[in-house]
Amino acid sequence: MLELFQAVGLGLVVLLPLANPLTTVALFLGLAGDMNYRERNRQALEASVYVFAIMMVAWYAGNAVLHTFGISIPGLRIAGGLIVAFIGFKMLFPAQPAAHSVEAKYKHDELETANQPVNIAFVPLAMPSTAGPGTIAMIISSASTVKSGVDFSEWVYRVAPVITFFTVSLILWLALRSSGTIMKLVGKSGIEAISRLMGFLLVCMGVQFVINGVLEVIHG
Repeated sequence: MLELFQAVGLGLVVLLPLANPLTTVALFLGLAGDMNYRERNRQALEASVYVFAIMMVAWYAGNAVLHTFGISIPGLRIAGGLIVAFIGFKMLFPAQPAAHSVEAKYKHDELETANQPVNIAFVPLAMPSTAGPGTIAMIISSASTVKSGVDFSEWVYRVAPVITFFTVSLILWLALRSSGTIMKLVGKSGIEAISRLMGFLLVCMGVQFVINGVLEVIHG
């Protein structure tokens, strides 16, 4: 059980800075202002389910994608590291808040012109806000490098990803359900400060991935 806790903890440490539920909360509040309580809860639940599904597909279909397109593990590490570092730089030095992204603007215009509720669960809440390119690249890279029976026991290798993805989705659901309270307690400045801290961690992680990929190419 200790090994399982270690695997899940490691997965959460890696994924939560990329998923960054607080940024999704700010985006959710910006887009769901005219929705009633029931509709907000439905959108929050659907977004969490979508995030879980995207992560599961990335984990189990990642190797097939790599083999299909002939992508090597070092190449994936370098590309994923660049994406993660780029996302980290954007969080450290934001040119615009998440609510002003292209996807958010499109949904905002759709909400203003539609006569019926618009679904914002998949775009932009689940993708690209939570399970974006950086998250997907990280999951595919982990699925390709972590080996059953070597890094973790076989049963931990099978169970830990599901628990990790479910926990991330649960955290997102709880954050969206409590979005109003979180915004009152933390405020926009608090969310920006946390996002910048997460951005710094992502830059460090991305640079390390690139270093590991380059070293693998040199040794290979």
